[in-house]
Formats: sequence, C-alpha cells, structure tokens
Amino acid sequence: MPSLFASTLFAVFASVKGANFAYENEVLTDADIGNFSAIGFGDASTAAPLEGCRASPGTAEWPLAQEWAQLNSSLGGALIPAVPPASVCYDGPSKDQAACNILLFNATFNNYYINNPVNVFSEWPEGDTCHLRPAAGENCTQGGFPTYVVNATSVKQIQMAVNFARNKNLRLVIKNTGHDLIGRSTGAGSLSIWTHWLKDFEFVPEYKVGEYSGRAARVGSGIESWEMFAHMAANNMTVLVAGGYTVGAYGGWIQGGGHSALASKYGLGADQALSIQVVTADGRFVTADPTQNTDLFYALRGGGGGTYGVVTSLVIKAHPATTVLSSTIAYSVGGGFNVSVPGDLDKFWAGFDIYHAFGNKVVDQQGTACFTTDIELPNVTEDFLAEFVRPFVDDLKAVGLNVTYDPPSPAGNWGAGAAGRGDTPGNTRFGSRLFPRENLADPASELFAATQLAIRRSIEAGYTFHGIHMVPTEDVAGYPGNNAANPAFRKTIMHADLFDFTVQRGLTPMAFTQAHDKLAAAMDEWRAVSPGAGAYFNEADLEEPNWQQAFFGTNYERLLGIKRERDPWGLFYAPVTVGSEEYTLVTEDGLPTQNGRLCRVGAEGQAKRR
Repeated sequence: MPSLFASTLFAVFASVKGANFAYENEVLTDADIGNFSAIGFGDASTAAPLEGCRASPGTAEWPLAQEWAQLNSSLGGALIPAVPPASVCYDGPSKDQAACNILLFNATFNNYYINNPVNVFSEWPEGDTCHLRPAAGENCTQGGFPTYVVNATSVKQIQMAVNFARNKNLRLVIKNTGHDLIGRSTGAGSLSIWTHWLKDFEFVPEYKVGEYSGRAARVGSGIESWEMFAHMAANNMTVLVAGGYTVGAYGGWIQGGGHSALASKYGLGADQALSIQVVTADGRFVTADPTQNTDLFYALRGGGGGTYGVVTSLVIKAHPATTVLSSTIAYSVGGGFNVSVPGDLDKFWAGFDIYHAFGNKVVDQQGTACFTTDIELPNVTEDFLAEFVRPFVDDLKAVGLNVTYDPPSPAGNWGAGAAGRGDTPGNTRFGSRLFPRENLADPASELFAATQLAIRRSIEAGYTFHGIHMVPTEDVAGYPGNNAANPAFRKTIMHADLFDFTVQRGLTPMAFTQAHDKLAAAMDEWRAVSPGAGAYFNEADLEEPNWQQAFFGTNYERLLGIKRERDPWGLFYAPVTVGSEEYTLVTEDGLPTQNGRLCRVGAEGQAKRR
C-alpha cells in the first residue's frame, strides 16, 4: 500500500511540476570529481574575474595533453577535436576527397551541417579561412573555430566542461545548431559545449507554477524548430518555435527574444518559458522559475544567449492548436520587375507605402506580414483571409501595379518544411531595427513618410530589405511576464533586416571595413527616424552602435548586475552580450572576427606573448 501511495504521489507531482529528463538526472558529484580538481565546482561568493587573457593553444597556461585526456575520460569519451568541416577538401591530414564530394554535391539534401559539432552558419566570424570550395592559394586553418567540443548528452558532462573551462581559464562557448550569425557560438582556442542532441520532449497536461495552471510541454534545449511540429500534432496543441527551420527553438532563440508567425497572438519565444533548467558558471545545476532563482528566470528570458549559463531544458506554455494561413501577394510594374522607368518607380514605391499601411490591419488581426509579401493570419478560414486581403490587392491595382495573388494556404514557414535538410553556411552581414508602431501608424504623417524614405534609400543603395510586421506586446504575452526581452519589441510594429550581400571572402581588412561602413551609414538613416528604438539581438550587426541600449534598452543595468553576481569570473563570453564590454578579441588583422585571443580590456598586450 505505501508503494502504491508513493507511485500515485509521484505521478501527481510530475503532472504538476514536471520531472527532469533522464539526461538531467545524471549530475556531477564529489565522487566524480575525486582528485581531478580541474572539474571541481566554483564558489561565486569568493570569486573574482578571470584576469589577463584566456589560455590558448601554444601558451604556457594551456592544459597539458594528459589533462585533456583525463577530461575526456571523465566525460566518457565525449571530447571531440574540433576539425573545420571543409578541411576534408584541403591538402593536409584531414583531406578526404569522398567526404569533400559529399559536402560539394550532397549537403543541400541532407542534415550534414546541422549535425556537425563545429559548423556555424556564417563564415566570416571564423576569419577568412577554410571555405567550402578552395580557391588558388587558399588554405584551411583553425581560424575562429574552437579547439575542442564536448558532445553533451548529460548535465554531468556540461558541468564538467563548465568547471574545466573556469578552473583552467579557457574561453568557453555554447553551440546548439550554430545559427547565430555574428560569432557568438564559436571562438578561437575555445572549449565548446554542444547541446544539439538534448532533444527530449514531454507533454504535460496539467502544470502549475506561480499563477500558471494549464497545459505545458517540457522541451530539451537541442530541439530544432521543425521537429516540434510532430509533437504539436500528436498532442493537439501549439507551442512557439522559430518556424519550420533548423533553428534551435529552446537555446539562443528563446534567450534572445525569439519572434515567429504567432508573435502577434502569443508574444515572443521568451514569453513562453515557465521553468528553465540551467548549469551556471559555478558548475551547479539549478531550476529557475517564478518561485526560485528568479534573477536567472528573468535574465534567461530575453537577456541574450551564451551569457548566464547553459540551458538544458525548459517548461513552456502549450497553447490550443493554432493554424496559420498565408496569402502570397506580389506586385510588379511595367512588363515585370524592371523599374528603370521613372513612372514605374513611382508606382513601385506607392505599392510599398500601401503595403506598410496595410500592415496595421494585419497585426490588429494578430497576424504577421512579411515583405515581399506574405500575409499570415492565425485561426481563420481561407474565405476570411481571401476577403481580408482583397482591399489590399485592389489598392495595389489602383495605382497601376501588376498583382500576382495566390489563394490562401497553410503558411510555408509554419510546418516541418524540409525536415531539417539542406542548410549550408552563408557569408552575409546585416543590421536590424525594431521600428515603433508610431512610425507606420498613419500613412499621412511626416513620420511615416520619413520612415519609408529611409528604407527606400537603403534599398536604392543596393541592400536587400526584409520586414516582418508583428506586435508582441506584453498583453498578448501574458503570464509570467516581467522578462528581459528588449522593451523595443513591446512597442514595435516591424522587425526589419537590411542585408549586405557583398562577397566577404578574400576581402582585405580595409575593404571589409569599408563595406561595413557603407552598411552602417544606411542603417544610421533607419536609426535616425526611430530614435530610442532598438534592434533584435538574434539578428544583428556585430558593430551595432550603443548596442547595450539597442539590444536590451532599459533592462541593461539590471542584467549586468545579474551577470556579475551569477558569473563573477566572466566565464560566459559572447560578443555584444551583457558584460562583454569588459573583454576584447585581439585579432591579427584587427577585424571583428572570432579568430583571436580573448582578453580582459587592458590586458591586450598579453595576447601576443607565449
């Protein structure tokens, strides 16, 4: 009878609070540490910032081979030498023509890059090295890639990696799927924690925490967005993800804010977390939720990834099953998209104004609008959406535009899509802006005209514009609220990116800098018409001016205090994250890549000493 009672009690507790995943029940103990003090826990109450420069290969501080071997043994063989993916295509010890051919001809049809422990999906942060298709005179160096990777499949392994890096003064990075595009999940001479395979899932029909009581889901931090759609269908519910892509939904995406096709209905990804499991800088494994470790719970929901700890799982809100329908509308002038005739140019930009004015009506229906030009609405019928967009189509035709209109259908970015296949690295720089609603609220206003002109001038300068209308206000976000998401998100009507497709490969440092200076000048015009607004942390310019305000707004000082208290060592570093201004990357060419040694500000001179 007592055993039956105990089993029943456990079942009730699990349904209310949720139980840890199996990989989270395997934690580091004093017995595991034994006499290997390099993986021992830290004490934040007596800690001081790690001084000087991080140890790097070839320096006296770098761990000995036997120490790496002992770490690998403690990890159960999970330590991987970090070999750049394209090294198989270059002369040297990694040359493998068969493997190279797979990269060259088959990578767009499989999951190779997303399942690679080293790859990240932007090339320039690693330095101009080890490109997929070697050109004459090029070679493959380690560049900004890490030195070792821990293939983490348990909390214990993550704790060991965190402790080893802290105790040995190593640079530590965290990589999930590698979709960060400015170098936050890679770094020269670093030890990388790879969380990609933490993919467990549990639907929790009854979950209670704080003031929340309802359906929820426990999700591993390595689950890719596209993988969640099968779980949604199986459990007749909807959770927020980054669309049908390979972006890790519960790693950096949610920690940086996280927008989606349902942002106007349910808020940001950061608004979904009810509980977070995380390994902190002292190596401890803790739960952060509305009732415990509330500082971490605040910071991990929008305060930036790679900053406060290594997240292993979350409990998130499960919403009623929600459909998203899309209507694709494209317009052109003259005989097509050639807008060289002045009259045609006027028509094109008139259509641009009509689109941005119509975006107000889209978000009022809890939808999103993506230029060019998908109108997405949740929980509506095809007939409703067709009638909803008809006035927009008529207005475009009225100014003399040729309009192509596809009947409503399930949104292409809200489903499993290509099942994770085909992603390959790119090499693009860009900037972003969260335009306040007031900028586009009144088509007759001077502010609307100034905003449209700033965007137009950037397009005419040769850059590619992408804008998404959304209103992830605190009202739609709901409980638990009070998180670190950029306050600019709460006032925005459009998150916009400006892409520079200048070929980065082979650029001299001067040419690289000049190309960015031109992009920055275009972005300055966006900033000028939206003073005090912000930019999206996850889609950003590494050299965003006044980035503390742009990415975090009025939350920054509070976040910095949490960072210093929880990570007094400064162990967790990533560029343009909270507290990162206390460090600098010393690169040989002076470029803002991750191909350099990490030092505290003022200790740069040590970087060149061996």
